[in-house]
Amino acid sequence: MDFPTPLARGTLVSRYKRFFADVVLDDGREITAHCPNPGAMLGLNTPGLIAWVSRSDDPKRKLAHTLELVEVDGGLVGINTLHPNRIVAEALATDAIPELAGYATHRREVRYGVNSRVDFLLEHPERSPCWLEVKNCHLRRTGTLAEFPDCVAARSLKHLRELTAMVEAGQRAVMLFVIQRMDCEAFAACAELDPAYAKGLTAATEAGVEVLAYDCAISTDRVVLADRRPWRDAPSG
Repeated sequence: MDFPTPLARGTLVSRYKRFFADVVLDDGREITAHCPNPGAMLGLNTPGLIAWVSRSDDPKRKLAHTLELVEVDGGLVGINTLHPNRIVAEALATDAIPELAGYATHRREVRYGVNSRVDFLLEHPERSPCWLEVKNCHLRRTGTLAEFPDCVAARSLKHLRELTAMVEAGQRAVMLFVIQRMDCEAFAACAELDPAYAKGLTAATEAGVEVLAYDCAISTDRVVLADRRPWRDAPSG
């Protein structure tokens, strides 16, 4: 996924009200950017971090700039939660995810379950459909372990139950975590921040839902899916 326009570098002043971020650009301009991330952004919203923002010329937008990346410990981290679906769509189109390769069509936002839409429905005339949910992951607290979620994620837990229902109906279901950073070697559900989700992910896998985690190669020009990372089940209790 290429950024549509060159990103501008700046310094994060404050992230507030979930969807706003004040940034001082390197040229001295002070801007308020849209922050497309409803999560807690733990460790990624610290004032003084290097921030990278995109700009849109759409006159209908209230905020021209969007916060895209921050630099932590010298590495780039993607905070835009709208990007993982785009990243995955590109990877599916080129069969870059071996576990999900070989499907003829990849439909997006297909209704399923109870008032839900699955991120992707993969289909082939000679195969069972595959229901694919995608989640953005950018939390790293210790070592090289990526974690999700970074706050209570009731809606994400509902998606796990919807996927489980698909498996119980005899179809394939996959939960794919896109790790928008390059410094993690494994993935786990964050039981400390959302024990219900961690238990739900374990229960879903026991029912037959597949878990995939992939990190990304990130630059100020583009973000692309990179390498699969092992999933570690959350400790019981």
